[in-house]
Amino acid sequence: MGSDERTPLVVVGVDGSSTSYEALRWAVRYARLIGATVVVVAAYDVSSGPGWAPPSESADVNTSGIKQDLAEQVARVIAETGEMPQLEQRLVEGDPATALIRASAGAEALVVGSRGRGGLLSLLLGSVSRHCAVHAGCPVVVVRPGVTEDDEVGARVGEEPVTPAA
Repeated sequence: MGSDERTPLVVVGVDGSSTSYEALRWAVRYARLIGATVVVVAAYDVSSGPGWAPPSESADVNTSGIKQDLAEQVARVIAETGEMPQLEQRLVEGDPATALIRASAGAEALVVGSRGRGGLLSLLLGSVSRHCAVHAGCPVVVVRPGVTEDDEVGARVGEEPVTPAA
């Protein structure tokens, strides 16, 4: 690479949900194909809801503990892929959708799970993934549950799906 070329980035949102781990596996495989660094973003929001509220004592967040948990979760999921990508991890305070959109500026792709840890499990597309799909400045991949588990049906990135013979 020349000095003016940058390493491509694939940004992925992780929130501890199974679909965010699916997104991480997908991002790792895609990053391998394009020679990219995987940027794992986890966001936490200590606000009390809409509007401003004074900070409470419960708003004290143990970021070192969260970073350690994030690193352990990411290492476990990546070990399952058999890949070892270039990796950067970021813990960001604030709204998850906003944090992901900001982190993905200039990225090759932003990868999110179809649903996160929100309470409305009946939704097919979560609020964060929907917001990212609408507002991100790069392509957004929304990964559904189960797509990285079954390699026999072409779940690997870059492979053609296997279709039954007629």
